[in-house]
Amino acid sequence: MATLTPYQRQFRTRMKRAIRLRASADAKARRYTQKLADAIGAAEDAATQMNELNQLYNVDVSTYTLLTQALHANSGQEVLLDHLAQSTPGEELVIFNQIPNGNGGLPLPSNPLFGEAVATPPIVQQPDMAQSAAASPPQIIEREQVDS
Repeated sequence: MATLTPYQRQFRTRMKRAIRLRASADAKARRYTQKLADAIGAAEDAATQMNELNQLYNVDVSTYTLLTQALHANSGQEVLLDHLAQSTPGEELVIFNQIPNGNGGLPLPSNPLFGEAVATPPIVQQPDMAQSAAASPPQIIEREQVDS
């Protein structure tokens, strides 16, 4: 097996971090989707009870809140559970192939997008003296300063 260049090691490190982040986001989405589906189911149970009470006591109380009505109408519990059933955790298999040795084997500069600290100092623009004088408000001189 050939030794990896710094460029290839950097790619491998960045890719592993990105795959972990994707897996974490997928797990969160699954957990929240299940909780939302459960909440919509509970809202449907409450609406059934409210509807029965409306009929028994001849009243007209809203069976859904505005939020649960919108969730029920737009997605519904069945749709969410169907989306969960159609995909499985980690369904996209990642196979590491030998990556090309780009950039002459040298690693690319650090990128904060990948959680890397950028070693270069920030670029600070020096204001033009004429622009800063024109942009600053006129200085107010107190009467005591003028007299003394």
